[in-house]
Amino acid sequence: MRLRLRAPLRTAWGVLEERALLRVRLDWGGGDVGLGEAAPLEPYDGVPLAAVAAALDAYAAVLRDAPADAEPGVLLAACAAERPLPQALAAVDLALWDRAGRRTGRPVAHLLAAGAAASVPVNATIGAEDRAGAAAAAGAAAAAGFGCVKVKVGVGDDAGRLAAVRAAVGPDVALRVDANGAWGSPAEALANLRALAPAGLEYAEEPVHGVAALAAVRAGSPVPVAMDETAAEPGAAGAGAADAVCLKIARCGGISGLLRDAATARAAGSAVYVASSFDGPLGIAAGLHAAAALSATGPVPACGLATLGMFADLEGALAPRGGVIAVPAGPGLL
Repeated sequence: MRLRLRAPLRTAWGVLEERALLRVRLDWGGGDVGLGEAAPLEPYDGVPLAAVAAALDAYAAVLRDAPADAEPGVLLAACAAERPLPQALAAVDLALWDRAGRRTGRPVAHLLAAGAAASVPVNATIGAEDRAGAAAAAGAAAAAGFGCVKVKVGVGDDAGRLAAVRAAVGPDVALRVDANGAWGSPAEALANLRALAPAGLEYAEEPVHGVAALAAVRAGSPVPVAMDETAAEPGAAGAGAADAVCLKIARCGGISGLLRDAATARAAGSAVYVASSFDGPLGIAAGLHAAAALSATGPVPACGLATLGMFADLEGALAPRGGVIAVPAGPGLL
């Protein structure tokens, strides 16, 4: 499926105008099904859609030969043994959790954790490149009840845009910046963060890439640092190199992988929150269920899951109300 953005989004890794996703349906017959979604984003994660499609074809052969009553963990491990591609494994993992929810008649969040939250606080993403546009978008988000806004930086006039956003939202709205690793060294990142700090920042996401570089920035930063893309590196989420770790369904290999990485990050002293790499409805639903489950065992900062409204054809789908999104209450993911 292809989803068109209402307006192009400019980031440090490129301009996004359209999102290509793959839907997966696992069918055991007699209405015993599970639905999943694969959401690679090559300019961002380096994973081509064709590679994910090929992996899913290989997984189909693995799953055809598996017993219908095989445990979900066994099925996922068999797919991973064939080809360990997280963005493809995520689609299978989501479909298996969706199936489990349908079979039990319960939302996935309730299968993941007792006391899972009924709603998840979310941030608004500000992609406007000019001061006036950024301020208008941020002001509208604050008026709609968002308690946190995130501004893309590393794309020009960062200090001016942030000052305009802060003026528009007032002092009580949390403000994040996301550099997507645009600053090439810890020294460059620190210089930029010192210039941006007067805006009052909750987190600076991925100022640089790499565990060692993030740790170096954190040591001298006037702003708390969050890990994003670097969390794809083996062991990075649990390295304790950042104040917070942003986890994503596709990158973690699904809900199961995200909860695993969240546990290691928390054990290392980092906060965790869940975000979208501009996923479709199933990916966003999976993120909401995972965040709701994490909320049962500790605080979760505002999550980056309010992105479906950025697509022209998905207005109203899993939409935020007053800065939160209700976790789907039906059986399965949606």
